[in-house]
This record gives sequence, C-alpha cells and structure tokens, in this order.
Amino acid sequence: MARLLEIMARLRDPAGGCPWDLEQDFATIAPYTIEEAHEVADVIERQAWGELKGELGDLLFQTVFHARMAEEAGLFGFADVAGAIADKMVARHPHVFGAESRDKTPEQQTRDWEALKARERGARAGVLDGVALGLPALARAVKLQNRAARVGFDWPSTDEVVAKLVEEAGELAEARETLTEAEVAEEFGDLLFVIANLARHLKIDPEAALRAANQKFTRRFQRIEALLAEGGTTPAQSDLAEMDALWNRAKAEEKAAKAAAAERR
Repeated sequence: MARLLEIMARLRDPAGGCPWDLEQDFATIAPYTIEEAHEVADVIERQAWGELKGELGDLLFQTVFHARMAEEAGLFGFADVAGAIADKMVARHPHVFGAESRDKTPEQQTRDWEALKARERGARAGVLDGVALGLPALARAVKLQNRAARVGFDWPSTDEVVAKLVEEAGELAEARETLTEAEVAEEFGDLLFVIANLARHLKIDPEAALRAANQKFTRRFQRIEALLAEGGTTPAQSDLAEMDALWNRAKAEEKAAKAAAAERR
C-alpha cells in the first residue's frame, strides 16, 4: 500500500510527474472510477477469477488517485479515508464489535443497517437524501423506491405494479403520435421507472438482468454472423427475414444445449 501511495505521489509531482495525471481533477477522474467498478462487476459476472485481482487493483487505484488530489487540496489524505471507513464499519456492526446480539436474520440486519444510516444522515434529512446521483439510472431508481417503501409509499403487491406497467406502456404508445419528442422521452422514462419497480417487487437486480439480456443478444447475433459467414455472406448482405430465421435457429440451439446439459446433470 505504501508503494502504491508513493507511485501516486510521483505521478502527481509537478516537477517530474506524468502530464496526464497532473491535468486531472475529481470531475475528470470520476468517470474512470465508475468504469473500473463496472469492470469489477463484469469479471464477477463472467466468473473470470484470474482477472479479478487486476480489476480490484484498478479500482483501488481510483481511491488512491482521489485521495491524493484531496491531500493536495488540503482536504484529507488516504489514511483519513481508510480511518473513516473503518470507523463506519465498526459503528454499523454493533452486533459484531459491540454488545448487541448477533441473533438476528440477515433481513433484520439489513433493516438495522438502514436505520443506522438514517440516524447518521440526521433527523432533518429527507427520505430520499443521500441516494447518489452518479449511480446507474436503473440502480438509482430501485434505491429511491426502496427508500420510499420503507415509509409506506409502495404498491402492496406485484399485481399493482404490472397494472401500472401496462398503463405506462399504453401512454407511451399514444404519446408517439400526439406529444413532442421531449414528452415522449418523459413517458419512456416513466415506463423504465415502473420496470425498475417491478424488478424490485420480483427481487430481481434490473442491472444484472439487463446485462444478461445484453450478453444473450450478443451471443445470438454472433451466431447469426457465424452462420452467414458459412455461406459466404455478412449481415450487411442479408435481410431481416433471413437474419430473423437464423436468430430463431440460434435460440433453438441454445435451448437444446441447455436441455442436454440438464439431462447430463
């Protein structure tokens, strides 16, 4: 850790550091921080354990970079960052580091964690305060809805969410012909927000579900490309009817492969 901090200091040294690193500030580095966090999640999703160490290192470097810039500005240093998170973890785990009983379910621990966070934010804090603006939009929607649900602002069951989804989809279909581009975008946003709520009620992570759908689309389209290549053509030389037929073939192949794997188990 000491070596990494020394490397960061050298990179930001005005006398002999890296021009690119010297040019950066909190705002310019923040997108890289988000990107590195997503790359960690991607490695875990793919179970590419050989890559995880490197990706975690990249993410750690982002913390070191921000801490170095903060130190230069006289705000705090890396030791303060480490100390603050250590203090927070101890304070938020009284059942581990204090006298509180550990005889609670994971669900109760989650509720207690959120209650501790609420007390830290203060009595005057709004219900939705502190939900980071920089989160992926679907993830932030779920967090906002979870906060509102804790004070009773939620549909009682999934049925009401599905009904609202149908309603919003209908409004979007009508909006295409009668509203401005901005109003159509607003209706589309409403639809996505309800989809996030449906995911929450179904206990599905919408980001993970969409990543899986992206991977499935990529896999099947690549199969289309491979099948076309066998005939000496490309997607650009094909048409929708042919590619749709090949898509269905790719889909059938996947289902058959899954069935065969299930039989082997």
